[in-house]
Amino acid sequence: MNTDDAVVKLMRQEALEIFKAGLKAVDPIEAIYRHIKVTDEAIFMDDQRFDLEKYERILIVGAGKAVAPMAKALEDLLGKRVAKGVIVVKEGHGLPLKQVKICEGGHPVPDEGGVRGTEEILSVAEEAGEKDLVICLISGGGSALLVAPPVGISLEDKQAATKLLLACGATIHELNTIRKHLSRSKGGRLAQAAYPATVISLILSDVVGDDLDVIGSGPTVPDSSTFQEAEQILKRYEIWDQLAVSIRDHIQKGVRGEIEDTPKSEAAAFQRCSSVLVGTNLQAMLAAGNEAERLGYRPLILSTKVEGEAREVAKVHIAIAKEIVSSKNPISPPACVLFGGETTVTLQGDGKGGRNQEYALASALALQGQNNIVALSGGTDGTDGPTDAAGAIADGATVARARQRGMDPGEYLRRNDSYNFFKHLDDLIITGPTRTNVMDIYMLLIQSEAATKS
Repeated sequence: MNTDDAVVKLMRQEALEIFKAGLKAVDPIEAIYRHIKVTDEAIFMDDQRFDLEKYERILIVGAGKAVAPMAKALEDLLGKRVAKGVIVVKEGHGLPLKQVKICEGGHPVPDEGGVRGTEEILSVAEEAGEKDLVICLISGGGSALLVAPPVGISLEDKQAATKLLLACGATIHELNTIRKHLSRSKGGRLAQAAYPATVISLILSDVVGDDLDVIGSGPTVPDSSTFQEAEQILKRYEIWDQLAVSIRDHIQKGVRGEIEDTPKSEAAAFQRCSSVLVGTNLQAMLAAGNEAERLGYRPLILSTKVEGEAREVAKVHIAIAKEIVSSKNPISPPACVLFGGETTVTLQGDGKGGRNQEYALASALALQGQNNIVALSGGTDGTDGPTDAAGAIADGATVARARQRGMDPGEYLRRNDSYNFFKHLDDLIITGPTRTNVMDIYMLLIQSEAATKS
């Protein structure tokens, strides 16, 4: 092994260590313990106090990839004070719980499991009274898992609409605007169902900007979006005419005012609702930066708000890395440049992959021949698109290694087949379900040219 190979091999190992440090910082159980304290008299949620003597029952509901460990932490804190509860998690993301029932559903395309679980959640919320305390757990994935179509819209219609939206390149804000207007639980409607109970929402953010009405499609907070915006989004992406008639009719009735829009801030239910963010992408970034510094890199967090087409974002990020190598601007090597956020992929081919793997493949193409930069992209939930990988890792030799195997990297990118590309190279990042979800981590490890030649 020559010096370049040895340096890059070490950088790849260190990139994975830094990624894992970011994941550890947003462990859902630790997140709950950081923000919730329980005494014999009260529950303290950051600076808010909820006197236990005021409540006859504590009920737990929730949806998302990370809510099982969140529920476990609450059971440990509250013990037998929890009367009952229901949560919906992605298949394979459950944990043994005592008082809280776990239902599993499909993600990112909703299924019957999600419908059944959501109906049970709505039932718990609707039976809650003025002297009950409802704790709602929300994390990434909640939008797909908390599925309760309005009357007249079938699950099949929602599934087809979701697939269209996932393929068209819509942002999570746009996607969730549509979801909120095709639901009896999202967009503040779960809070309405629980009224007049007191509702505490504990939220693990997976959206750029940490907008509460977008995370999990905001089931317990006021919704700022409208039916008119939903219609505009669907027409802008030119998928309106491909939707089921039932969905188009429902949205148009909403636009005309024949169906009540999602509840806004003046709704009475929100006077009895409180929310707190218990985990964010920035927390993961800071922890990753600390680990990078421990390993000898200068950390730089450039943004936690990355959006855009994955392959285009990758080109910009690699251009920044090359600038650091050539001009030491905006930071000198050895450097660890970190970005957080969530890109999108507009499907054009018939391959298999996800936004993180597509980012890594585009990075590999941009890095050809560069022997001192490693790029990593990983989803903090451990799953990237419809795959078992969190993401992938690439360097300047990735393309050459692929071509030695008779693979055409450009063709894999054209077909959106990044999963199979990196699988052949054994460069996928496989973590299994992390049971957390705070968007994605994009990482560039950069050594000086001198370091690879020493």
